[in-house]
Amino acid sequence: MNYKVIDKEKYYRKGVFRHFSEDCHCSTSMTARIDVTELVHYSKEKGTKFYINFLYILSKVLNSREDYRMGYLCKTNELICYDMINPTQYVFHEETETCTPVYTKYNENYESFYVNVLNDIEDAKKTNEYMLDMENHPNWFDASYISWLSYDSLNIELPDANMFLAPIITWGKYREENGKLVMPVSVRLNHAIADGYLVANVFRLLEKEIKSFIK
Repeated sequence: MNYKVIDKEKYYRKGVFRHFSEDCHCSTSMTARIDVTELVHYSKEKGTKFYINFLYILSKVLNSREDYRMGYLCKTNELICYDMINPTQYVFHEETETCTPVYTKYNENYESFYVNVLNDIEDAKKTNEYMLDMENHPNWFDASYISWLSYDSLNIELPDANMFLAPIITWGKYREENGKLVMPVSVRLNHAIADGYLVANVFRLLEKEIKSFIK
């Protein structure tokens, strides 16, 4: 885990950061449906799992820009940017109706990432423990799949985590609309380091990276 310390006086969002970290603690979130038609077909043709393919694309998108890799060290009062962030995904246990967090390090090499996710999921299936370990995984973002519903909106509140800067991404079942397969995706970011443009940009980058991935 490597990071660089951001000079708050030279930070390009200096004024916004000060306001939303001192005067008005809040987050900004957005839900939109993205076109995953080609990615679904591609995954079936290649015999690969759509879920893992999307998780790889999502991880690549969030690592592509510093704004999505920000963190805050409360003990030293430092704003930082991680070299890399990794997805915390979840395995659902039907018998207990509970989840187990799965920590998989992001690897830009798709084949390596795919195998690692498969192995980590299988390991997580062996326990019903929650085992969320945020203290030892500071540069990890939340990647949650709600497989039971193709929802229209979702909101996540963190009232006691004012300086929690990691992205929280949630997505649901894809459904057919006008001949296309669309999937709801929700993006939550702390307003101190992101605004509407940066949240909306995640969706734009996802659709762009899906096309690039398939090619």
